[in-house]
Amino acid sequence: MRTEGEIATNTDPAGPWSLVVPLKPLARAKSRLGRAAGESVRPRLALAFAQDTVAAALSCARVRDVVVVTDDAAAGAALSALGARIVPDSPAAGLNAALAYGARSVRALAPARPVAALNADLPALRPAELARVLDFASAFPRAFLRDAAGIGTTFLSCAGGVELRPAFGGPSAARHLASGAAEIALPGVDSVRRDVDTGEDLRVALALGVGAHTERLGLALPLFAGPVER
Repeated sequence: MRTEGEIATNTDPAGPWSLVVPLKPLARAKSRLGRAAGESVRPRLALAFAQDTVAAALSCARVRDVVVVTDDAAAGAALSALGARIVPDSPAAGLNAALAYGARSVRALAPARPVAALNADLPALRPAELARVLDFASAFPRAFLRDAAGIGTTFLSCAGGVELRPAFGGPSAARHLASGAAEIALPGVDSVRRDVDTGEDLRVALALGVGAHTERLGLALPLFAGPVER
């Protein structure tokens, strides 16, 4: 494994997992964050979150590849440069349809491969914590991880030959649990739970320690001027 500048790559891609990361067009992404960060910065933050998420995922030894489902050309180019495979959001029918489509694109090439959906807004993601989540998930046909608020979902997995059946949005943790997915109850995986939708979420993520793309933008915002407690 190596890191060249800000591009993290796994030079021995022996991990069994393919990850699917959905990303809506940047002009519409992270609308709630605009109130704290400003509308001019909001799309740039959304891209920075995705870049740091994908870079960390590709640095995880359990991950073979990352598929990003997006129709945003600029985001696709930036994430492809990190090593992600970009597929268009052909269904154009919302988040869950995009995730299901991304999983199918993986299975078209590798029918038996385990697949996991991962949020694109995890800028504090740690490869080692993601590895622990993937190891836990590998014992179940389907598994999910609640977000930091305990209501939503940041991670959903399915074993080879099992459908992903994503139900993201709103109180998705309850829906995934009701669908039969095993809940991942691990301590010490805060970086995999910490999605960023609001200014306060970003403050907490910065305190955890974010990737280089998010740090450059986040710490330059007036809202976060001064030292961040870590």
